[in-house]
Amino acid sequence: MLIALLPGDGIGPEVVAEAVRVLEHVAPDLRYEQAPVGGAAYKATGHPLPPETLALAKRADAILFGAVGDPACDALDRHLRPEQAILGLRKELGLFANLRPATLFPELADASALRPEIARSIDMVIVRELTGDVYFGQPRGRRTTDTGRREGFDMMRYDEDEVARIATIAFETARGRKRRLCSVDKANVLETSQLWRDVVIEVGARYPDVALEHMYVDNAAMQLVRAPGHFDVIVTGNLFGDILSDQASMCAGSIGMLPSAALGAGGPGLYEPIHGSAPDIAGQGKANPLATILSAAMLLRHSLGRAAEADRIEAAVAAALAGGARSADLGGSHSTREIGDRVLAALA
Repeated sequence: MLIALLPGDGIGPEVVAEAVRVLEHVAPDLRYEQAPVGGAAYKATGHPLPPETLALAKRADAILFGAVGDPACDALDRHLRPEQAILGLRKELGLFANLRPATLFPELADASALRPEIARSIDMVIVRELTGDVYFGQPRGRRTTDTGRREGFDMMRYDEDEVARIATIAFETARGRKRRLCSVDKANVLETSQLWRDVVIEVGARYPDVALEHMYVDNAAMQLVRAPGHFDVIVTGNLFGDILSDQASMCAGSIGMLPSAALGAGGPGLYEPIHGSAPDIAGQGKANPLATILSAAMLLRHSLGRAAEADRIEAAVAAALAGGARSADLGGSHSTREIGDRVLAALA
């Protein structure tokens, strides 16, 4: 089995390195090939997603991704900015479903932005649509109007097939958990959201065993901090899911703790922490690698069918936290490498 390693920018190489150490321990038969992506790729080749990197991603069995983002690239034309690499991979590989589990490890209750008695109830999966919405809608751009004023515009759009396929993933996910699904939209204002709601209801007719509710995105944001235990599986569009999953990460202790999987109808899945490249701490050994290590566990489970090894990694992360492993974002002082060492010690 071939794993494509795309460490990217900032802290990406540091956290990916620790995840690979863990993978090598539990699955020594895996093979790895590495390629540049993001700002690192632009500096090396003139493009954030070089053809060679995309080719490696397409022939791999799974992709372990770090992070992209480099302030030195902020003035580039948009199609050359580091962030276009991850959008390009999602589009080229057909990765339309993003699974973002948010679970509070009991030892991190005090690290949550919520009161511990509320935070302890967090155990959810956010299913985010990845290849539609305003991030990919056309037309988009900037222009100068007849009155000489600058104007920016992005098209929010979904068609019924895009909604139906992500809704199906969400209902199947809910069926494997507590059989509760909350669909988040803004149907009281947006036509796109009204279509979303209509299609989710239609798909839901095939899942009478799953309780479906609908919630406006502003209310969902409020309920995530008021009563996060209300949620089991959330399904929502690209824009809303981007925002809500980052909010959920702070409810669960730190954005450095949440893994994610981007899956399609076939081909390799892409696994990455939901945090960014954190250029302010890059190279300092301060980054929390646990989200990337947990992403590696998702890689084993979803792409390679190796649930036993995935369970071992997740149990080792829990054991490391129970033993006091804390990076700076969790209020501790352990380095990136030391956190990796703690997980490996728990595995051993």
